[in-house]
Amino acid sequence: MLDSVLTIRNISLKKGIIIKMLVSAGIIASAVILPLIVHMTLGSSGGTLLMPMYLPVLIGGCVLGWKWGLGAGILSPLVSFLITLAFGNPMPAAARLPYMTVELAVFAAVSGAFSRAIAKNAWMTFPATLMASVSGRIVFLTLAAVFRSVSPLTVETVWSQILTGLPALVAQAVIVPLIVAALSYILKRDTKK
Repeated sequence: MLDSVLTIRNISLKKGIIIKMLVSAGIIASAVILPLIVHMTLGSSGGTLLMPMYLPVLIGGCVLGWKWGLGAGILSPLVSFLITLAFGNPMPAAARLPYMTVELAVFAAVSGAFSRAIAKNAWMTFPATLMASVSGRIVFLTLAAVFRSVSPLTVETVWSQILTGLPALVAQAVIVPLIVAALSYILKRDTKK
């Protein structure tokens, strides 16, 4: 979606890359700050319940496209882990970090694959969000099954986490499209004059 706006506004490649870097940094910062707020208010179970890191990553994929979204999806849990590790309570936990990194990469890449369609019709964010959420959760479950002999995360634990986070995914399937539609309207508003 952002590529479309940058093209319409005749933004140079160099400026476009700077804009994408700034948007990516904002997405990553949101993916670090939101879980901190949730964990401070609801405790450690709040992360599994509300899945706050997923929201900015989904938005990032839809807005940035699959390449930049993928980068934000991979970096979000890694940056969060490194920052929170410095304070003695890493989020996500070390055992969950590789799974969450791959899962969020899938979320961002799949939602980002819809970016061109979203640029034409912002409501395409609904199927993008649903496909990304389902794909990411399937990958998470598959990784738990494949690495069950070497990982503390069992398939049963992962399935339980998926069920616990299902209401959050449903809420995000509504919230993300509304946010992206609003962003699309704001970004395109000036180009129509």
